[in-house]
Amino acid sequence: MSKHGASKNGAHKSGPHKHGEGRHRAGGTPPGAGGAAGAGGAARAGRVPGAGRESVRLVVQTLLSRPRLLLRIAAWSAVEAAPAFVIGLAVAHAIEDGFAAGALRTGLAWLALLAGAWLLAAVGARQVVLAVAAVVEPFRDHLLTRVVAGSVRRAAAEGRPPGTAAVARANLQVELARDALAAVVTVVRSFVFTLAGVVLGMLALAPQVLVLVLPPFLAGLVLFLFSLPALARRQRAFLLADEETAEATGALVGGLRDIAACGAEDRAAADAGRRIDAQAAAGRKLALVTAVRTVALSAGGWAPVVAVLAGLPWLAGQGVGPAVVIGTLTYLTQSLIPAFSGFVEGLGVSAVRLGVALNRALEAAGPEPSPDAVAGPVPALAPPATGGVEVRLSGVTAAYGPHAAPVIDDLDLTVRPGDHLAVVGPSGIGKSTLAALIAGMLTPRAGTVLVGGVPAADVAPAARVLIPQEAYVFRGTVLENLCYLADAPEPVIAEAMAAVGTADLVRRLGGLRAELDPAALSAGERQLVALTRAYLAPAGLTVLDEATCHLDPAAEARAEEAFARRGGTLIVIAHRVSSAVRARRVLLMDGTRVRLGTHEELARTAPLYADLVGRWKPPGRDPEREFVP
Repeated sequence: MSKHGASKNGAHKSGPHKHGEGRHRAGGTPPGAGGAAGAGGAARAGRVPGAGRESVRLVVQTLLSRPRLLLRIAAWSAVEAAPAFVIGLAVAHAIEDGFAAGALRTGLAWLALLAGAWLLAAVGARQVVLAVAAVVEPFRDHLLTRVVAGSVRRAAAEGRPPGTAAVARANLQVELARDALAAVVTVVRSFVFTLAGVVLGMLALAPQVLVLVLPPFLAGLVLFLFSLPALARRQRAFLLADEETAEATGALVGGLRDIAACGAEDRAAADAGRRIDAQAAAGRKLALVTAVRTVALSAGGWAPVVAVLAGLPWLAGQGVGPAVVIGTLTYLTQSLIPAFSGFVEGLGVSAVRLGVALNRALEAAGPEPSPDAVAGPVPALAPPATGGVEVRLSGVTAAYGPHAAPVIDDLDLTVRPGDHLAVVGPSGIGKSTLAALIAGMLTPRAGTVLVGGVPAADVAPAARVLIPQEAYVFRGTVLENLCYLADAPEPVIAEAMAAVGTADLVRRLGGLRAELDPAALSAGERQLVALTRAYLAPAGLTVLDEATCHLDPAAEARAEEAFARRGGTLIVIAHRVSSAVRARRVLLMDGTRVRLGTHEELARTAPLYADLVGRWKPPGRDPEREFVP
């Protein structure tokens, strides 16, 4: 029971809230006011110890979780590397056994063999791209899911949305990590299979040349691999310095008028200069490590060529003829050097970028919650026919920011299991804030919000569902959109569509398996899809935050009545007076007090509610007229 007391029919009476009624500030600071935190500050705030190890674990887990795809990549990589094995042999034999011996057809046959190998390589390259995409796209989806979940958890803990800048940064880091992983997989397997083809080709051509080729090549490879950790550290340091410079200069530009008014030009310039100097120092250190990469490329790529040319007398003593030397140089210049160059450039850039982007994405996501942190039982798959969960708010105060005036102040409220509550009040009074508190998306400044006896922020995701005013629909089939929260059979889906009123829309779209384009739907159609998704969800609590505002009155009534029949606890942020009339109880929020009762009780005893109803109902007393604040 809330502190409003109870009437004889079980509804809460209107009455004073403790401490002189529940005080609310009309309007309040909007979510996200004050702007998003700077890039560097946001990233540093979300720093996760051991993110580097977590990045490696995530990449390895992604690759090993798809062994059949790895085998497919390896098989097609071997096909793609066929020219690396054939090229030196074909050139050497075309010269020695063909053109130099006067056998034109033999020479052309060896060159035709090389051309065939290139055709096979083209087919293999296409298949490799498809296989790599099949590996990295699930990686991207998993990482994006984790980042979004972490951002929502952090926003709920901080009591404010993450802001568009934070969302854009997180999405950018995920896309960079996806692209970098694809590049790393591509260049590493290309280098490995090309190196294997070159070594096997040289063994078949003249094993003696490997004595000259392998030592300088391996020296360059080892030097490059040893420089990678330092390169990653310097790259990250440069990125952080760059973000800090951008943050400082952005704040400087935004506060120029205040800086000039306070005469703080020199101090502001000195602070920005320190950030710029730090970025320049980080850039110099990065350039130094990058120079080591260039040395490694020279040693591993071109030193073998010099070694072969310098070793011509020794090779001649070993019976190696000019055609074999030309074939060896062909292996080096046409296969090994391009592959090693791509490996050095690709791994030196993409692997470092992957590490930095993945670390930043994991930092944005924050640590994964332990299984014990997600409290509350997960309800059954099928929507509950009866029952529901209790929602209890005790002394709740909420504001957007530590210094902002409360939007909700010292609120006590109990919504009993299976209740149907409508929340009404002028625009900006805190109705959506109340919905966010109950949904666990906003942490109160004071007081507790319990859903089923569990703190709202810790409730299992499947136990409740919130549908906001702007319904979310994603690209995919209609079935995927409707069953995103529950794996329901088609007869159950058909019943849900008939109950909510989505059946005609689904038929017009082409059925459950038709592709859905969110941009092609109206706002009301998107709301119907989201409402049906929520109806199918195994949730004991449903919160509709003006989730039917784009529907016509008849469609809205049909949807709300469907949720009322479905069972469970239903809270509706009312958009029309008819929503309040249909509800068992109505919560009136007016900025200085909250009143709880039935529609009839509030119409008689609450002047604000009577005034709202009067504005809802024109002279014709149309009960479906939208509220105009």
